[in-house]
Amino acid sequence: MITCLKGKLIQKTPTSIIVDVSGIGYLLNISMNTFENLPNLDSDLFIYTEMIVREDSITLYGFYSENERQLFKLLISVSGIGPKSGIGILSGISLTEFKSAILLANTTLLQKLPGVGKKTAERLVVELKDKFSHISLQGVDNKTESNEILEDATLALVSLGYNNSIATKAVKSALNQINTDNYTSEQLIKLALKFTLK
Repeated sequence: MITCLKGKLIQKTPTSIIVDVSGIGYLLNISMNTFENLPNLDSDLFIYTEMIVREDSITLYGFYSENERQLFKLLISVSGIGPKSGIGILSGISLTEFKSAILLANTTLLQKLPGVGKKTAERLVVELKDKFSHISLQGVDNKTESNEILEDATLALVSLGYNNSIATKAVKSALNQINTDNYTSEQLIKLALKFTLK
Protein backbone atom coordinates (compact mmCIF):
# COMPACT_ATOMS: atom_id res chain seq x y z
CA MET A 1 0.00 0.00 0.00
CA ILE A 2 1.40 3.39 -1.03
CA THR A 3 0.56 5.97 1.68
CA CYS A 4 2.78 8.90 0.68
CA LEU A 5 5.20 10.04 -1.98
CA LYS A 6 8.21 12.36 -1.91
CA GLY A 7 9.59 13.54 -5.20
CA LYS A 8 9.51 16.29 -7.83
CA LEU A 9 6.28 17.76 -9.15
CA ILE A 10 6.58 17.53 -12.94
CA GLN A 11 2.98 18.06 -14.06
CA LYS A 12 -0.16 19.49 -12.49
CA THR A 13 -3.74 20.19 -13.48
CA PRO A 14 -6.76 20.97 -11.28
CA THR A 15 -7.64 17.26 -11.27
CA SER A 16 -4.33 15.39 -11.37
CA ILE A 17 -0.58 15.59 -10.89
CA ILE A 18 2.48 13.58 -11.83
CA VAL A 19 5.22 13.16 -9.24
CA ASP A 20 8.67 11.94 -10.27
CA VAL A 21 10.06 9.65 -7.57
CA SER A 22 13.56 8.41 -8.46
CA GLY A 23 12.77 8.38 -12.17
CA ILE A 24 9.31 6.83 -11.88
CA GLY A 25 6.32 9.06 -12.60
CA TYR A 26 3.27 8.54 -10.39
CA LEU A 27 -0.10 9.84 -11.58
CA LEU A 28 -2.36 10.98 -8.74
CA ASN A 29 -5.94 12.23 -8.89
CA ILE A 30 -6.41 15.28 -6.66
CA SER A 31 -9.05 17.71 -5.37
CA MET A 32 -9.11 21.45 -6.00
CA ASN A 33 -8.15 21.95 -2.34
CA THR A 34 -4.95 20.00 -2.94
CA PHE A 35 -4.31 21.74 -6.28
CA GLU A 36 -4.46 25.14 -4.58
CA ASN A 37 -1.81 24.03 -2.07
CA LEU A 38 0.68 22.71 -4.62
CA PRO A 39 4.12 24.29 -5.14
CA ASN A 40 5.45 25.36 -8.54
CA LEU A 41 6.44 22.79 -11.14
CA ASP A 42 9.87 21.18 -10.65
CA SER A 43 9.60 21.78 -6.89
CA ASP A 44 10.09 19.07 -4.30
CA LEU A 45 6.78 17.67 -3.09
CA PHE A 46 5.63 15.50 -0.22
CA ILE A 47 2.06 14.30 -0.64
CA TYR A 48 -0.20 11.86 1.20
CA THR A 49 -1.81 9.19 -0.93
CA GLU A 50 -4.58 6.63 -0.93
CA MET A 51 -4.41 3.66 -3.29
CA ILE A 52 -7.72 2.24 -4.55
CA VAL A 53 -7.47 -1.24 -6.01
CA ARG A 54 -10.21 -2.50 -8.31
CA GLU A 55 -10.43 -5.62 -10.46
CA ASP A 56 -9.46 -3.67 -13.56
CA SER A 57 -7.43 -0.77 -12.16
CA ILE A 58 -5.11 0.58 -9.49
CA THR A 59 -5.61 4.30 -8.89
CA LEU A 60 -3.69 6.70 -6.66
CA TYR A 61 -5.30 9.73 -5.04
CA GLY A 62 -3.19 12.54 -3.59
CA PHE A 63 -3.86 14.87 -0.65
CA TYR A 64 -2.00 17.93 0.63
CA SER A 65 -2.77 17.02 4.26
CA GLU A 66 -3.44 13.95 6.36
CA ASN A 67 -6.75 15.53 7.41
CA GLU A 68 -7.94 15.65 3.81
CA ARG A 69 -6.92 12.02 3.27
CA GLN A 70 -8.80 10.93 6.40
CA LEU A 71 -11.91 12.79 5.25
CA PHE A 72 -11.62 11.12 1.84
CA LYS A 73 -11.52 7.72 3.53
CA LEU A 74 -14.60 8.62 5.57
CA LEU A 75 -16.42 9.80 2.46
CA ILE A 76 -15.84 6.62 0.47
CA SER A 77 -16.99 4.57 3.47
CA VAL A 78 -20.45 6.08 2.97
CA SER A 79 -22.81 4.00 0.84
CA GLY A 80 -23.08 5.44 -2.66
CA ILE A 81 -19.91 7.57 -2.46
CA GLY A 82 -17.06 6.34 -4.64
CA PRO A 83 -13.53 7.73 -4.99
CA LYS A 84 -14.46 10.09 -7.85
CA SER A 85 -17.44 11.43 -5.90
CA GLY A 86 -15.24 11.80 -2.81
CA ILE A 87 -12.72 13.89 -4.73
CA GLY A 88 -15.55 15.95 -6.19
CA ILE A 89 -16.91 16.70 -2.72
CA LEU A 90 -13.45 17.68 -1.45
CA SER A 91 -13.10 20.02 -4.44
CA GLY A 92 -16.34 21.82 -3.66
CA ILE A 93 -15.91 22.65 0.01
CA SER A 94 -13.21 23.19 2.63
CA LEU A 95 -12.64 20.56 5.30
CA THR A 96 -13.84 22.93 8.02
CA GLU A 97 -17.01 23.88 6.15
CA PHE A 98 -17.82 20.25 5.41
CA LYS A 99 -17.37 19.27 9.04
CA SER A 100 -19.64 22.11 10.13
CA ALA A 101 -22.28 21.12 7.58
CA ILE A 102 -22.30 17.56 8.92
CA LEU A 103 -22.51 18.62 12.57
CA LEU A 104 -25.34 21.04 11.78
CA ALA A 105 -27.09 18.54 9.47
CA ASN A 106 -27.01 21.28 6.82
CA THR A 107 -28.23 19.12 3.93
CA THR A 108 -29.02 22.23 1.85
CA LEU A 109 -25.33 23.13 1.72
CA LEU A 110 -24.30 19.53 1.10
CA GLN A 111 -26.66 19.28 -1.89
CA LYS A 112 -24.69 22.06 -3.58
CA LEU A 113 -21.67 19.76 -3.81
CA PRO A 114 -20.95 17.84 -7.04
CA GLY A 115 -22.93 14.62 -7.30
CA VAL A 116 -24.73 15.06 -3.98
CA GLY A 117 -28.53 14.90 -4.06
CA LYS A 118 -31.00 15.03 -1.20
CA LYS A 119 -30.73 11.34 -0.27
CA THR A 120 -26.94 11.35 -0.45
CA ALA A 121 -26.76 14.50 1.69
CA GLU A 122 -28.97 12.89 4.33
CA ARG A 123 -26.88 9.72 4.22
CA LEU A 124 -23.66 11.72 4.70
CA VAL A 125 -25.08 13.37 7.83
CA VAL A 126 -26.38 10.11 9.31
CA GLU A 127 -23.20 8.14 8.68
CA LEU A 128 -20.59 10.82 9.50
CA LYS A 129 -22.12 12.91 12.28
CA ASP A 130 -21.08 10.56 15.10
CA LYS A 131 -17.56 10.35 13.68
CA PHE A 132 -17.18 14.14 13.97
CA SER A 133 -18.97 14.64 17.30
CA HIS A 134 -15.91 13.67 19.40
CA ILE A 135 -14.26 17.01 18.57
CA SER A 136 -13.97 19.01 21.79
CA LEU A 137 -12.60 22.26 23.19
CA GLN A 138 -9.84 20.66 25.25
CA GLY A 139 -7.18 23.17 26.23
CA VAL A 140 -9.11 26.18 24.95
CA ASP A 141 -9.78 29.16 27.17
CA ASN A 142 -12.28 31.95 26.62
CA LYS A 143 -9.67 34.26 25.10
CA THR A 144 -8.58 31.87 22.34
CA GLU A 145 -9.70 33.14 18.94
CA SER A 146 -7.67 31.10 16.47
CA ASN A 147 -8.71 27.64 17.60
CA GLU A 148 -10.11 25.36 14.92
CA ILE A 149 -13.27 24.71 16.94
CA LEU A 150 -14.10 28.42 16.95
CA GLU A 151 -13.49 28.62 13.22
CA ASP A 152 -15.79 25.63 12.71
CA ALA A 153 -18.59 27.31 14.65
CA THR A 154 -18.13 30.67 12.92
CA LEU A 155 -18.12 29.13 9.44
CA ALA A 156 -21.18 27.08 10.33
CA LEU A 157 -23.13 30.25 11.19
CA VAL A 158 -21.91 31.97 8.04
CA SER A 159 -23.08 28.97 5.99
CA LEU A 160 -26.52 29.45 7.55
CA GLY A 161 -26.68 32.99 6.21
CA TYR A 162 -25.37 35.13 9.09
CA ASN A 163 -22.70 37.67 8.22
CA ASN A 164 -19.20 37.13 9.56
CA SER A 165 -19.43 39.90 12.19
CA ILE A 166 -22.61 38.51 13.75
CA ALA A 167 -21.28 34.95 13.58
CA THR A 168 -18.02 35.89 15.29
CA LYS A 169 -19.77 37.80 18.10
CA ALA A 170 -22.24 34.95 18.65
CA VAL A 171 -19.46 32.35 18.91
CA LYS A 172 -17.49 34.49 21.38
CA SER A 173 -20.61 35.04 23.48
CA ALA A 174 -21.34 31.31 23.46
CA LEU A 175 -17.78 30.46 24.44
CA ASN A 176 -18.01 32.80 27.42
CA GLN A 177 -20.96 30.76 28.68
CA ILE A 178 -19.01 27.50 28.64
CA ASN A 179 -17.58 26.42 31.96
CA THR A 180 -15.91 23.22 30.80
CA ASP A 181 -13.42 22.14 28.13
CA ASN A 182 -15.48 19.13 27.09
CA TYR A 183 -17.92 20.79 24.70
CA THR A 184 -18.16 19.54 21.13
CA SER A 185 -18.33 21.72 18.03
CA GLU A 186 -22.00 20.86 17.68
CA GLN A 187 -22.80 22.05 21.20
CA LEU A 188 -20.90 25.32 20.69
CA ILE A 189 -22.73 25.94 17.41
CA LYS A 190 -26.14 25.32 18.97
CA LEU A 191 -25.34 27.71 21.84
CA ALA A 192 -24.01 30.34 19.42
CA LEU A 193 -27.27 30.18 17.42
CA LYS A 194 -29.14 31.42 20.49
CA PHE A 195 -26.98 34.54 20.58
CA THR A 196 -27.77 35.37 16.95
CA LEU A 197 -31.38 35.96 18.04
CA LYS A 198 -30.42 38.58 20.62
